[in-house]
Amino acid sequence: MPRPTGNNRLKAARVAAGFSSQQALADALGVGVRQVRRWESDNPPWPQPEQAQALTRELGQELEALGFAAPHSLQPDRGRRTVLAATAAAVGLAAVPTQSVATQPATVAADFEAVTRSHRHLYWSVALAILHPSTVAHAALGCALLTETVGKTRRSVAAALAETYLLAGRIEFFDMREPDRAGQTLLRALQAAGEADDSLLGAATLAHAAFVPGWEGRRDDAVERMVAARTYARRGPASAELLAWLDAVEAECETRCGNTRTALHLIGHAEDVLAAGSQNQSPPWLDWFSPVRLAAFKGNTQLKAGHLPQARDTLLGVLSALEPGEEKQLTVVLGDLAAVEAAAGRPEEACAYALRALDQLERTWYATGMDRVREVRRTLAPHQHERCVRDLDDRLYGWSTTVSALSR
Repeated sequence: MPRPTGNNRLKAARVAAGFSSQQALADALGVGVRQVRRWESDNPPWPQPEQAQALTRELGQELEALGFAAPHSLQPDRGRRTVLAATAAAVGLAAVPTQSVATQPATVAADFEAVTRSHRHLYWSVALAILHPSTVAHAALGCALLTETVGKTRRSVAAALAETYLLAGRIEFFDMREPDRAGQTLLRALQAAGEADDSLLGAATLAHAAFVPGWEGRRDDAVERMVAARTYARRGPASAELLAWLDAVEAECETRCGNTRTALHLIGHAEDVLAAGSQNQSPPWLDWFSPVRLAAFKGNTQLKAGHLPQARDTLLGVLSALEPGEEKQLTVVLGDLAAVEAAAGRPEEACAYALRALDQLERTWYATGMDRVREVRRTLAPHQHERCVRDLDDRLYGWSTTVSALSR
């Protein structure tokens, strides 16, 4: 299938930044939509200074990274590293270079990938306060290596860098609950995936980017990013697991936007995709999804849809199927089971599950899991004078839990 024409880097950055149309970006920049069309053409003209500043501000990337070729008089020189450093200071992360000179040996790619792989494994057990700074520093190293590698070595470094930024973005969104920061980091991941020409990493990044508006109820923006994610997935040999996960992501976004019927349809499709299987292998970085995780998505959607008996059965099945090392997911499932019992008018059972979630959160912090517990507590307001709810409050606002929440 022929590749789409035009300035695909600018198009991808626009969609990832939440501008679902050329008109939306034009309005934000204060230019005509015709100008944006020209920038997204095969030979985009170099923007005027004020337009250039607005573009880099709105999309969070340098012009070269957005697909513009600088006129000869503006070609970067050795001072480029100073520009990159300034950009890093502005956004808190290193910008992804688009030009390089071979000064590193080919072995540097395998060395950089090894650390990326270790961070991927450490995510499930190491406290985010320790892992996140290390991941961000590793990304800065990857940006430096991109300026010193070429060819296949550079593409390998770029792919590992994209995965590193993707991990940092996941931590910022799911563990730290900083969606704006996560959005900027995911932009870097998408840019690095583009440098690697890795469409599957691009699909994963765009799907994660859909969570940001999806959780805020901005359905149109979430759908736009999912359309882009599925487009990228079609370009590569996507596995059944990756395709099913895309359904699950869109289902969660639809659930957050109140469209539970659509969400359940998507989950049913994902179950069919997994049952049919695929000859394509899942990439090693797709370690956050499985049939059990899909069932967890389903249980949450059934809960939001008011299908309480079905949600209870689904979530109990997930609870029994979770493997050691899935402690973060365990806190979410326990929180959802607590929500089921609270909605069913069974406060004692709801508090019991919530307390189990708090026990696990003291050992393995997960902001998304704590959000679930707090949501349950709000629904238990009519029972707040009962002993079980007061006991939950004592734990929810105990010293160790409160300090953990504030310090992470």
